[in-house]
Amino acid sequence: MSTASLSSAATVRPGAVLADLLPASRARDIALVVGGAALTGLAAQIAVPVPGSPVPVTGQTFAALLVGTAFGARLGFLSLALYAAAGAAGVPWFAGGTSGAFGASFGYVLGMLLAATVVGALARRGADRSVVRTAATMVLGSAVIYAVGVPYLMLSTGMSLSAAVAAGLVPFLLGDALKAALAMGALPAAWKLAGRRG
Repeated sequence: MSTASLSSAATVRPGAVLADLLPASRARDIALVVGGAALTGLAAQIAVPVPGSPVPVTGQTFAALLVGTAFGARLGFLSLALYAAAGAAGVPWFAGGTSGAFGASFGYVLGMLLAATVVGALARRGADRSVVRTAATMVLGSAVIYAVGVPYLMLSTGMSLSAAVAAGLVPFLLGDALKAALAMGALPAAWKLAGRRG
């Protein structure tokens, strides 16, 4: 694929995501799925404990949303499905090198799978092309993660809803705002760079 066609994909096709700038093939898709899962697992190792909460602050939510937005719904879902399934089966790449399907924070992993699919679908509609739309997409993706993660935390630990919100949502809002700000700069800039290469 020529540079001109890459530029055309970036600027003409409203249904494109960043992954579509690479030549389409089964090998590409496999590499992206495995790479997206590995990136999420690597980002999960950036883990900071939160006092009073079984859920640490990690980089995996940012990685999951980035993978979904850059890859689109299908490949984003497959990447996070691989991440979740391998971690549940024993690969130690959940937060802080943990694994397993029944920990208090596993609901957030399931939420990331759903969120990657949602933000990927929105990216196909151009939600990653401007700062404002990217910010809204990241906020929605984070909300999806919490919509699954907080109830799972509540059920798995016996916490009340208010305690689960206090332990599993409130401490992470500032970090989520910073992650959204990073995405707001990175994703629209990537599209602009791709367009200028023509």
